[in-house]
Amino acid sequence: MEIKEILEKHILDHIYGWLNILGFNLPISKHLFMMLIIAFVMLVIFPIIIRSKNRFLYPLRVVIEVIFTFLRDDIVRQNFGDNSDDKIPYFATLFFFILLMNLLGFVPYGATATGNISVTAGLSITTFFLIIFSGIKAQGVLHYLKSFIPSGVPFWLYPIMIPVEVIGLFTRIFALAIRLFANMISGHIVIFVLLSFIFIFGAMNIYLGLIVTAPIAVILVLFVSLLELLVSFIQAYIFTALTAIFTAQAMTHE
Repeated sequence: MEIKEILEKHILDHIYGWLNILGFNLPISKHLFMMLIIAFVMLVIFPIIIRSKNRFLYPLRVVIEVIFTFLRDDIVRQNFGDNSDDKIPYFATLFFFILLMNLLGFVPYGATATGNISVTAGLSITTFFLIIFSGIKAQGVLHYLKSFIPSGVPFWLYPIMIPVEVIGLFTRIFALAIRLFANMISGHIVIFVLLSFIFIFGAMNIYLGLIVTAPIAVILVLFVSLLELLVSFIQAYIFTALTAIFTAQAMTHE
């Protein structure tokens, strides 16, 4: 199999079949299957871990509780105030969903769904509607629309400032999708490029490929994999934190 085919098989999405629902053909793809697995883990496995008294599950329970506490104190309450615990479930779900999608690419036969721009765009669209809904709910329609006009701006600048503010909102959403997608897919590409050097130099000289290139490439791949593991947590945090910041900004006229 060529290097190009190996890259495409691991990075690109693949459709396994089609599901017809009310006349609409829904593609059953690899990335969709990964998201269904994560949904099952969060809906079934997580409650079992949290409620279980089994001492072997205690480390996992501690990790989940520590992350949950961090999200509550440093993201939700930091942006929405102390009386905002009703928002914790959404942001905790968002963080764990993105994190598990990032990490599932490290599992054999798994795939990183966040390396698909359609997935990150879908997540960003949910953030967009959350911002709009929260802003209107907190301020009302008129006051929310007035928030697109910075205070103190002369009336004659309204035709310029309003489009700029609206474009700025869409730019934030676009940046969320591109940032997560680019960071997750770039690590996979770098890993496979490093591994491809083994085959490239091995085709020239088998000793050059196996004895010289292979050890160096494997060490670099391990380093990039550890870096990508760190990036998986960082990107999940950044997406969740920015969603909270943008939503909190929409809820206050200032």
